[in-house]
Amino acid sequence: MFLFPEFGRIVIVGLMIVIPVCLIYRKAGFHPAWGLLVFLPGFGLLLIFLQLALLPWPNRREHS
Repeated sequence: MFLFPEFGRIVIVGLMIVIPVCLIYRKAGFHPAWGLLVFLPGFGLLLIFLQLALLPWPNRREHS
């Protein structure tokens, strides 16, 4: 009975992190489901930063 309010807080904080990350992935041209990497304990956020920093973005415009 006392765990439900704590579980609700966890869900709200999780959504506050996942939704912006998914929007960033969509604007970068990647599939938004990559934002679920946030939930990997320990190094999920590190993987997101490395992927966004080192991979070429699909929606990047080529200058001619």
